[in-house]
Amino acid sequence: MSLLLEFAEHDAAVPRTVERSEAWIAGRLGEHGVRFERWPTRAVAGDILTAYAPELERLSRERGYKNADVVQLRDPAPDVAAAARAKFLEEHRHGEDEVRFFVDGAGMFALRFEERVLLLCCERDDLLSVPAGTRHWFDMGTSPRFCAIRMFGSEAGWVAAFTGDPIAQRFPSFDAVRERWR
Repeated sequence: MSLLLEFAEHDAAVPRTVERSEAWIAGRLGEHGVRFERWPTRAVAGDILTAYAPELERLSRERGYKNADVVQLRDPAPDVAAAARAKFLEEHRHGEDEVRFFVDGAGMFALRFEERVLLLCCERDDLLSVPAGTRHWFDMGTSPRFCAIRMFGSEAGWVAAFTGDPIAQRFPSFDAVRERWR
């Protein structure tokens, strides 16, 4: 089940909101231009992109995304897991939307808006589209296990501009959120 925690930017200890309703989460994120929806589960025997082609084509038409790929981590070696996690744990922005659809597994996006930080635990069947320029970070946990489709508007793929702000270190990690609020 998806989970959204909303914190004041200056208080990472106690969330102001803890919500599991998909409709509520979609509405709250939508206030910030973030798209959140659930796609139907598909049994994927072959190519993942082919299995979700209708949904990917719809988003591409609506938003102008040019390409998609699949990223997955399933029980990597500890040093590989730590290096992969560290890359995304710093607050950053992108010049284009960041789109993720979780085919399997889970991860947590932290989104920063107007003195608020929203922690969104995504899981299988969740689609998230974070608008270009939004400050955020991603935590896959200390034992990452996920498979996600990524969509891009440019051929460059994932390109981040790191803010240098250590804010991500102050907020609960994905592991802590799952342990406390799941």
